[in-house]
Amino acid sequence: MDAILYLNDALDTATFYGVNNHNILCLKNQHPDVRVLARGYLIKVTGSQSGIDAFESSLRKVEQFCIQHNTLNEEQILDLIHGQQPQNVLQDNLIVHGVNGKSILARSANQQRLVKEYDESDLLFAIGPAGSGKTYTAIALAVRALKNREVKKIILSRPAVEAGEKLGFLPGDMKDKIDPYLQPLYDALQDMIPTAKLQEYMERGVIQIAPLAFMRGRTLSDAVVILDEAQNTTTAQLKMFLTRLGINGKMIVTGDLTQIDLPASQRSGLRDAVERLQNIRGISIVHFNQKDIVRHPLVKHIVDAYANASAPSDGAES
Repeated sequence: MDAILYLNDALDTATFYGVNNHNILCLKNQHPDVRVLARGYLIKVTGSQSGIDAFESSLRKVEQFCIQHNTLNEEQILDLIHGQQPQNVLQDNLIVHGVNGKSILARSANQQRLVKEYDESDLLFAIGPAGSGKTYTAIALAVRALKNREVKKIILSRPAVEAGEKLGFLPGDMKDKIDPYLQPLYDALQDMIPTAKLQEYMERGVIQIAPLAFMRGRTLSDAVVILDEAQNTTTAQLKMFLTRLGINGKMIVTGDLTQIDLPASQRSGLRDAVERLQNIRGISIVHFNQKDIVRHPLVKHIVDAYANASAPSDGAES
């Protein structure tokens, strides 16, 4: 008899099948009493009912492991089929497994606090200096929620501060003009989702990356929505963004109040929002600091030097 098995659409098939289909051949070789024809997300299995059931049981174990860990090899397949836990090092404060099984961790105290507050609040503010992992941790939480099917999509946004004349002078269509502003968000996603799967998600609208102006008029339901560099929003812009939150939605707003690029006459929407919303139940504010910086060790010293510097004495602008 024949059976058609469908793979989970959260699976990255390139990782699952392996180079030259090595992984699926390994799985098939453990069930010699069935014939297997696999293509994309569909697998046709021919054999007895008991043989098909045994193959599907093994398949689902391997499939789930691959989704959760973004990696798969012959040793792991054999461990899973024989009821053993693959020898992956279990690490504390794991958020999600990235590309090639890379562990994405909450490394600092405030990163860990952001992970904890995510489970308790629908709107979070993560505020702190460059390199403290605010945005990276937020995106890892969003990817985890998508993998676990807690939400249907991820929406990432940034304000394009120079969205007037200077943006107009950049070459290309609108996507070409705004992509430089959004590149840090692409970089984080590429650490966490295999390239082919990320491309598929973006083509299907499961992951959307857009400048803040594109959020107007939308209701963002069943999604994790992240606004990065929010210190460069005006009060009206951030109010507009926050009121987009829909049913089964989560919002994470990140920013650094020491790097406001708005004209001096404009008040930062992030500063305003934190003051207005800090005592509302269901809203969490996590303040990061220099101790959370996890980039090159020099970054911490650079941030400290600028934070402690006195005003220039030569009349130059600071």
